[in-house]
Amino acid sequence: MSLAGAGLPSVLPADKLAELKETAAKLCAPGKGFLAADESAGPWLRAGHAEAAKIPDVIENRAAYRSLCFSSPGLSESISGVILHWETLFQKDATGKAMVDIIKENGMIPGIKVDKGYNKKGIWGTSTGPLGHPEVATLGLDDLQQRCQQAYKEGVRFAKWRNVLQMDPAKGLPSELAIKDTVHTLARYASICQSEGLVPIVEPEIVPNGDHDIYYCAEVTSKVLAAQFKALADHHIYLEGAVLKPNMVKNGLGGPKATAETIATLTCQTLLRTVPPSMPGIFFLSGETALNEDNEEEATINLSTMNSLFAGKLPWHLSFSYGKALQKTCIVTWLGKAENVDAAQKALKARAKANSDACFGKYKAGSCASVGTDGNVMQAAGPY
Repeated sequence: MSLAGAGLPSVLPADKLAELKETAAKLCAPGKGFLAADESAGPWLRAGHAEAAKIPDVIENRAAYRSLCFSSPGLSESISGVILHWETLFQKDATGKAMVDIIKENGMIPGIKVDKGYNKKGIWGTSTGPLGHPEVATLGLDDLQQRCQQAYKEGVRFAKWRNVLQMDPAKGLPSELAIKDTVHTLARYASICQSEGLVPIVEPEIVPNGDHDIYYCAEVTSKVLAAQFKALADHHIYLEGAVLKPNMVKNGLGGPKATAETIATLTCQTLLRTVPPSMPGIFFLSGETALNEDNEEEATINLSTMNSLFAGKLPWHLSFSYGKALQKTCIVTWLGKAENVDAAQKALKARAKANSDACFGKYKAGSCASVGTDGNVMQAAGPY
C-alpha cells in the first residue's frame, strides 16, 4: 500500500488517490476560491436585486452571462475552480466555444453541481421549519455514478452536492433524523465522486433563516460537522482528496446581529473542534443576508476577519465558494446588455480579488466597489 493510502481501506488504487489529492491541492491554491455558477435559472434571479430580476431568464442570456464570467481576464488570479450547472457543462458561447474550454483556457478547473435539489414536501413526519416546509432530503443518488463518469469525460475534476438543514430551537430543528439523512447522503455522494476521479465538495448547509442567535447556530454547526466527518470515515472517504463547504456560524436573519469578530471566532472554533487537519480546504458558502445588509461586503469581511484573527492557527486553506456574494455587482453592472460586458467583468474580477485578499486576512472594508443594498429584494428561495 502506498503512503497516501496507509491506514485507509484499499477502496481506491494509489494513482486515483494521487490524482484526487493533486486536484484538491490545486483547488486550495493560496488566495484562491470558487466561483459558484451552478444556479439552475439565471443567477440574476437569486441576486436579490429588483432591476436584475427583470433580465429575461432564457438559455441565450444564461450562456451570454456565464461566458462573460468565465472569460473574465485575470480571473484565475483569485479563482481556482468554477462550479457549473449541468446545463452549462454542455453549453457553448456565441462563437461556439465550449464553456468548459473557456474555463480551462482561463486557468481554472471546471466543477459540476450533481445534486438534483429537494422536494419541499419534505421528510415524512418532520416539523415545518423557517423555510416554510418540512425538513428535506436531497435527490440525485440514483444515477450519480453515471453522471460523474460523464462529467469526468467532459473535463470536470470536482463536484458539489448541497444538503439543506433548517434551524428552530423551539422545535428542536434540525432533527436527529434530518442530520442523519444529510450526513449519510453527502458521504454516499462523496464516495461515488471519488470512485470516478472527482474531488467532492461536501456541503451540509445550515440555512440562516429564523430568529435564533449565533450561539444556537454554533451548537448546531458543531453537531452537524461532527456527524458529517464520522459518516465520511464510515464511507472510506479520502479526506486529502475532498473539501468542505460549510455555512459560517452566524445569527439567524431575524436574530440579534453578531459582529464580524464574533462570527469569525465562533466559526473557527467550531471548525477547529470538528474538521480533521487532513482535509486540505474549507470553502464557505456566503449564505443569505438580511435586506439591510450588503451580501458581498459581509461575506468578504467575515472571511478576512477569520483569516486575520486566526492567522497561523488553522490547518486548512480557509477560503470562499460564493455565488451571489461574488456576482451581484457584476450582474447589476451587466443587466443583460452587451455594451456592459467589459465593466461587468471588471466588477467580477474586483470582488474576486477582494476575497483573495480576505484569504490572507488583508481585505480593507469598503475598498471594493459594491452595489450595496440598493435594490435589495428577497432572493428566490428553495432548491437551485
